[in-house]
Amino acid sequence: MDTIRKPLFVAAVVLILVVFLLEIGSSLFINRFVTTLSGGAQSVASLLPNDPAIQKAFNDPGMQQQEADLASQGKPPGLGILYLALLDGVLLFTILLTGSGLVIRQDVQANVQGCLSLVVSLLAVIAGIVAIISAIILVILMVALLLAVPFGTIAYLILYGFFNRDAASVVLSLLMALKIAFAVVLILSQQRFLERKGLLLLIGCSLLGNVVISILQGFPPGFLVSITDGIAAILVGLCGAIWWVILLIGAIPAILKVLGLVKLAER
Repeated sequence: MDTIRKPLFVAAVVLILVVFLLEIGSSLFINRFVTTLSGGAQSVASLLPNDPAIQKAFNDPGMQQQEADLASQGKPPGLGILYLALLDGVLLFTILLTGSGLVIRQDVQANVQGCLSLVVSLLAVIAGIVAIISAIILVILMVALLLAVPFGTIAYLILYGFFNRDAASVVLSLLMALKIAFAVVLILSQQRFLERKGLLLLIGCSLLGNVVISILQGFPPGFLVSITDGIAAILVGLCGAIWWVILLIGAIPAILKVLGLVKLAER
């Protein structure tokens, strides 16, 4: 750790922290700029399939009023970007553990890292499982509504047919730029990070998560993006949960060592 260029390493920590916070606050960011970035709310009527039964059912004053109320609140920001925080949280935590050697004595660093990794990774795995299950349930609900012609389709279009794709694209582009900058600055702070294959693979997974979400948000028709974004959230969430499990398993030897030292001290 003595050869790490501290200013550059601190800059790398700040960059990945900004990425994590931006992902957590993506819903607020997207809703705040919905009108500016996407040109206002799109009418649900323009998204309706060309089916006389659906068009007739939609021509209900109460249904149209509900559309206007929901549209005025802004388009749903989706889950994909938010679930990236589960994956990038692993990267942030790993970098913070690496940097702990700058402030913690070497003889206690391993024990502190092991205990902290066990607690944080266990909580993150539980939260990840809950989040993935919630996303799966939501995707199933959206698909069921979309296929329940005509009233279910109308309900789906009103509740999920709007997606703030332009604003989400801006956020994803910003996240990608910040992650690339983080990787460059991290390597500049210490070239030996290139030898840590696990860290490089984690950074690659983070960048790939951005690409997957961009594809699943950018290519499908507008009224299907909420569903494909939910699928992207599930994929990214699974990847993040797997990394947290790996971190949890890696903390077990350190915990066993600590317990062994405790028992030895008691004797």
